[in-house]
Amino acid sequence: MMHWDRLINNKRFGLEDYHNPQRGSRSDFQRDYDRLVFSSPFRRLQNKTQVFPLPGSIFVHNRLTHSVEVSSVGRSMANEVASVLRERHAGSQWADRLYAIGEIVAAACLAHDMGNPPFGHSGEKAISTFFSEGPGRILENELSPRQWADLVNFEGNANAFRLLTHQFKGRRPGGFAMTYSTLASIVKYPYESRLAGDKQKFGFFDSEADDFVRVADELGLISRPGQNGEVRYARHPLVYIVEAADDICYEVMDIEDAHKLGILPTDEVTDLFLGFFDRDRQTRMRDVMSRVTDPNEQIGYLRSCVIGTLVARCAEVFTDNEKAILAGEFTGPLVASIPQREREAYCRAEALSWDRIYRAPDVVDIELAGTQIISFLMEKLIHAVRNPSLNYSRLLLAKVPQQYDTSAPTLYGKIQSAVDHVSGMTDVYALDLYRKLNAMSLKINN
Repeated sequence: MMHWDRLINNKRFGLEDYHNPQRGSRSDFQRDYDRLVFSSPFRRLQNKTQVFPLPGSIFVHNRLTHSVEVSSVGRSMANEVASVLRERHAGSQWADRLYAIGEIVAAACLAHDMGNPPFGHSGEKAISTFFSEGPGRILENELSPRQWADLVNFEGNANAFRLLTHQFKGRRPGGFAMTYSTLASIVKYPYESRLAGDKQKFGFFDSEADDFVRVADELGLISRPGQNGEVRYARHPLVYIVEAADDICYEVMDIEDAHKLGILPTDEVTDLFLGFFDRDRQTRMRDVMSRVTDPNEQIGYLRSCVIGTLVARCAEVFTDNEKAILAGEFTGPLVASIPQREREAYCRAEALSWDRIYRAPDVVDIELAGTQIISFLMEKLIHAVRNPSLNYSRLLLAKVPQQYDTSAPTLYGKIQSAVDHVSGMTDVYALDLYRKLNAMSLKINN
């Protein structure tokens, strides 16, 4: 059984032996949030695709706006949960720690996508298939099974944990020096890559396995090793809230974006969103909608109602199942256990998204282009780090930021430096570098 008095811990990763009694109104978890907001990797999310191509005349969500909205929704849900738990555990000496749940979740939500590469989820697939299907296949026999599993199952969530904890070249130990609780709340899949399975989901690379174990053991997460000794733990309870906030935002907001782009008609989205509510509530909502004529405003109102309902239902699922969650026995995401009407409406929205949004021509186009760009850059960079003395390699490596250790002592470390660089790129930078390396944007003055 996990316990809240251990799960909520403001010890900072990499600064465990450093004690600085903080003064002022900000907690350590608020400092996590602020540290993320002011970081370069977070800012770069503004130029990373969420689903639709980055804006032309209509501004759709990018990774940054998505992360900010997930953080807002996560904080609201966590505060609802904390309110119930504080009353439930009022007699406990540690009950005041529960006030921090909203702050921890808000920070974790803000960071949950920071490890994602450019060009949306297709970027993750492009990196993994470079190794499993592309030129990177030749490296398998030169790496350990764990290292190879990391690469062929590349996962943005695991990359986020690396980004936040790894000491990049010239940087301080502990990476972002985040609190243990915030770090654990980001890891949706708390097991190593050899357990990734068909879904290719895992929570940390082999290079960060010891770091995750240190965090998990400090917080009292339940250890459940695999049959062959693979590292695996039960989730930190707050992961369920972070995951639910992400599920709600990407599902609802992708549909709103598709409506703004004209992919989905107003009537269809209206009926879809109203399906989350009973008839009496639908009547009242239609009355409110009749007071405005702008379809985008009407859908925006419905969207806010849907999010509010899903936040409340997911918070109820969490508090109703607190014991099972703390015991590591709760399975599936919170949205899978909400009441039937809301769950069926969510499933209809999910099915519509897969059928009409994620297969939309513009979405497929950016996936195709992104896959080509990332595969090309991976091939060139890995060849360069493996053959640094070649003239072309020297020229290309000169463009790699110093923080990425392209001269690492191991092949795995060299490959990681290339993956770190590519996954940290924005869509625009990756496209620009691709063009330059293909001599497609060379400027020559006469």
